[in-house]
Amino acid sequence: AVRFWISSTVGEMASLVQKHFVDTRVAHGPRDPDVLSLFRLLVSTAVQGKAENIPPHLGGEVMRSILGGLPYPEMLLQATIRRVRAEREVSYPRAALIKACINRRTRYQDPTIQEELKMALDESNTNTGYRLGRLFATLEKIQQEANPGINATIRDRFYGAASGTPVTVFGNLMRLKNHHLAKLEHEGRRIFFERLLGQIMEGIGDFPAHLALADQGRFAIGYYHQMQGFYARKGE
Repeated sequence: AVRFWISSTVGEMASLVQKHFVDTRVAHGPRDPDVLSLFRLLVSTAVQGKAENIPPHLGGEVMRSILGGLPYPEMLLQATIRRVRAEREVSYPRAALIKACINRRTRYQDPTIQEELKMALDESNTNTGYRLGRLFATLEKIQQEANPGINATIRDRFYGAASGTPVTVFGNLMRLKNHHLAKLEHEGRRIFFERLLGQIMEGIGDFPAHLALADQGRFAIGYYHQMQGFYARKGE
């Protein structure tokens, strides 16, 4: 069976495939590969990480998007965010997919915007979803440093609500952070976090009652970028 037919040149096809790799490029750990295969990307959207649980037809639709230079199918973003919320983990492949989905959609709607979400932490991004993701990552990092060896963090309890209905949890989390900041032993570290929180909060204002799907994706990328930023800073 022929699923779809594309008439093109080798050069044009190579350019489209390269664009896919550029779109899915995101900051990652030193042991992670720079390029992720399509299979590894798709399996990150599947329940239990099993190939047989990849949503039907998703692989074919993604290939159509890649070879046609089109936005990725909406079901790809939906499946990825669903896995993030269920497992409370923004993994490298999931971050790569979410970034690519949002950037392609934004570029398709407005060709003057080639890259809404950057490869790594973007402190100039004022999107509320992105800023809230950064805020959530910072609050989790403060909790971790205030309580070394902690098994469960705010991510395990509140990620779903924080990314979907921020107003229901962030007020409490902001009050809780004062307790965690007071427990930090080094004053310099406490000052660093207070300044960072102030910088992030400048672009937020009131906590929204609800984030749409795309903004939940931006939340995930903001969270991922900020955490990667902490890891990079630690390794300096």
